[in-house]
Amino acid sequence: MRQSSLVVVANRLPIDDSVAPDGACEWRRSPGGLVSALHPLLRHTPATWVGWAGGTGPAPSLPDIGSVRMRTVPLSGEDFRDHYEGFANSTLWPLYHDAVEQPEYHRRWWEAYQRVNQRFAEATAEAAEQGAVVWVQDYHLQLVPGLLRELRPDLRIGFFLHVPFPPPELFMQLPRRAELLRGMLGADLIGFQRAQAAHNFAQLVAKVLELPATDRRIGVGDRVVRIGAFPVSIDTAEMAALAARPDVVARAQRLRHDLGDPDHVILSVDRMDYTKGIEQRLKAYSELLASGHVKVRDTVLVQVAVPSRERVTQYQILRDRVEREVGRINGEFGRVGEPAIHYLTQPFDRAELAALYRVADVMAVTPLRDGMNLVAKEYVAARVDDTGSLLLSEFAGSAAELPQAHLVNPHDLEGLKQGLLSALEADPADVTPRMRAMREHLHRNDIRAWARSYLSALDDGGSLLTHLAPTG
Repeated sequence: MRQSSLVVVANRLPIDDSVAPDGACEWRRSPGGLVSALHPLLRHTPATWVGWAGGTGPAPSLPDIGSVRMRTVPLSGEDFRDHYEGFANSTLWPLYHDAVEQPEYHRRWWEAYQRVNQRFAEATAEAAEQGAVVWVQDYHLQLVPGLLRELRPDLRIGFFLHVPFPPPELFMQLPRRAELLRGMLGADLIGFQRAQAAHNFAQLVAKVLELPATDRRIGVGDRVVRIGAFPVSIDTAEMAALAARPDVVARAQRLRHDLGDPDHVILSVDRMDYTKGIEQRLKAYSELLASGHVKVRDTVLVQVAVPSRERVTQYQILRDRVEREVGRINGEFGRVGEPAIHYLTQPFDRAELAALYRVADVMAVTPLRDGMNLVAKEYVAARVDDTGSLLLSEFAGSAAELPQAHLVNPHDLEGLKQGLLSALEADPADVTPRMRAMREHLHRNDIRAWARSYLSALDDGGSLLTHLAPTG
């Protein structure tokens, strides 16, 4: 098997679930998330991506995508249920998102998490050449750095957490908290989205493992593990170019016409997840309609809610609640041919998303907690004429970088309503400088700047960065 000097390790491979008739694979893109972040970096970078292909049973053999080799890790039905749906998404995910839903703890889930992480570590050890750089991604694989260091101490290992890392009082609930911390400490560099997350981690390591720790460095035996904040970003130039394409501009005009040419279009694009604040957003909009501050003929809300983790009970319940509320609002406030909410659950390709971003006068991104939220950044990048207002939760990681947005506390219904009205009624003389400042920040801090910042710290003067396309 060919070995690589750069190995990306993530729960999922970045591919479509189906392979084309000619045997080719294509990159799987989504609104926000890991693949959208790493896709621009790896288009021209020789690398191996270790991950699960999406089905249960034996691991399929997949062709390369450009310069990236796909190394599949098999999951059985039991692995998928207990590792992915269980410990990763019913224990860690809710715990790391402020316990918005109550985390569940089951011993067999933890056993599956250990088993699958070991399998990923072994696959990575086989894929990496001597002295390679390995970049492990996210909460599904927090044990991999430690396991991999035991197998291959020659490797340079990085770990990046895309979701929030909770405060000590929440993390301390975990029955196997010490093992998770030790797993992460197998890395040479641990990256978080925000400085507060790095601080939380350092506090926990000092408390639980009694290791010397600051917000930058942790002593682990004769090693020093560095930690820090590396806010993930997007390919700003790619999104701006896409939004400026004539076919996308024309599509945006048709969409606005199809929506009835309203005065205001509000857009939200989310995965169907209880962390995204969809129900709170719908309630706020419903009350604005009821009070007459917003009128259906003048204003339209487009809610895109792509189904996610549909076998997990909490997600099934959430989808039912959201669909009932959308139906109630449309039944109470809509007219024939004029729904109050256009509710869409299918995923959209990049061009269609860019057209929606162009249509939206207000982009409402109001999660209860989010590691970063790249949809907010994509919207800003797509507003090539410096128009549009971003309504953004204080609890999204992107809020620290985009203070010119209309920042709201999504738990505060009155504040959420006022923020939405402020965004809708904003003076154009105020809108343009806000959007311009956010766009300038994203051009300086795009996906390549993020990767260079992280990988230069991880590679420690190595040659890996020469493979990365320059910023611009």
